[in-house]
Amino acid sequence: MKLRDLLVCGFSLAAGVLFATATIAADRRVALVMGNSAYKNASSLPNTINDSTAIAALFKSVGFQVVISRTDLGVVDFKRAVREFLLTAENADIAVVYYAGHGVEIDGTNYLVPVDAKLGRDYDVDDEAVALDRIIWALQSVKRLRLILLDACRDNPFPGRLRSAGIRSTMKGGLAKIEDVSADTLVAYAAKAGSVSYDGDGVNSPYALALIRHLAEPGLDIRIALGRVRDEVVSMTGGRQEPFIYGSLGGATIPLVPATAAKKVEPAAAPPSSAVGNLEPPAVQALAKVEPAKPPPPTPQVATDPALACNRDEQRLARLRADPSRDEIASFERELSCVRLKAQVQRLFESIATEPRSPAAPVDSVPKAAPTQQAQAQPITAEDACARDAERLARLRADPSIDAITKFERELGCEHIRPQLRRLRESLGL
Repeated sequence: MKLRDLLVCGFSLAAGVLFATATIAADRRVALVMGNSAYKNASSLPNTINDSTAIAALFKSVGFQVVISRTDLGVVDFKRAVREFLLTAENADIAVVYYAGHGVEIDGTNYLVPVDAKLGRDYDVDDEAVALDRIIWALQSVKRLRLILLDACRDNPFPGRLRSAGIRSTMKGGLAKIEDVSADTLVAYAAKAGSVSYDGDGVNSPYALALIRHLAEPGLDIRIALGRVRDEVVSMTGGRQEPFIYGSLGGATIPLVPATAAKKVEPAAAPPSSAVGNLEPPAVQALAKVEPAKPPPPTPQVATDPALACNRDEQRLARLRADPSRDEIASFERELSCVRLKAQVQRLFESIATEPRSPAAPVDSVPKAAPTQQAQAQPITAEDACARDAERLARLRADPSIDAITKFERELGCEHIRPQLRRLRESLGL
């Protein structure tokens, strides 16, 4: 009876771990990643584009549903990106904003600096820069974790003081500490308030490199992950740079990446197999009767794990976007395990389900009696436009982005392709 009780407890514990992990895996996670380097009125930054690209790739690799990556943003595009992310992050479980670039404190208020900012007068600050408070406010609808990562604590890029109407405003290097942060929000600085961060000697800054190494460790609470980031940066910079965190979370463990469920279930079957050698024959017979209660084989476990299923389906969807086929998309739609991708797969199918009408089709509608030159001139123009746009659509499917799609929509010359382009936009879930 003791052995039977042990098995029951082991399986119950394994099932609980699987359920808890599946709950975490079902979280909707989104990220906005921005890197500014080519400043027009301040010193350029060598590593910020590398840093933001690497961080965006990290979030995509661990299954974030939406990762928006932007570089070298002027003030208009910067504010637009934050506004659009407000809608993307609405009611998400976890939202992360990463920014690498210049940041300044002006009279106690923190600002992130677009590449076209001049900041000659304090009156211009709200028009030419983006207040950190604006980003914090944009994440208020996020339910479990709002995380803002700022590799923006560099030297003052605008020397001197700001002037306006005889008033002198102080501008300092680094960022000011945050006195009031809303619940479930963490704002992580690359360097503590009043100090500066460094670009480092490699292709990535010390802070970005430490984030890449520790932030996405499966099952690791975000506070511990950021603590390890802090320790590594202090070590890499010889104590010159110390990251700092503002804000607070509750008592629950919150990892950016859930632990793998399948690996946690497997050890539950180990106790009976290790105990068999020490059991008398009757006990072995009793164990045999209990064996049917073992967890499902590894393959079904992987199939039912939402994180693994969605990661697998996202990779397959990306391959299909690059080389779409009606039959393969239809087969994928039948086999799809990740429910949240269903609408995107359907839209991708619809984007190629209706082939554009042949550019030569208009010729049929031209009366045969029309002059030869007129009958030839118009079809050639339509054919050239549709052939050009069809090739561009194929390239866009291989590497889709909302900016490229929007630009293509404005420049589209072949109206027969517009429904496919609209469906491609919808297939991205944007």
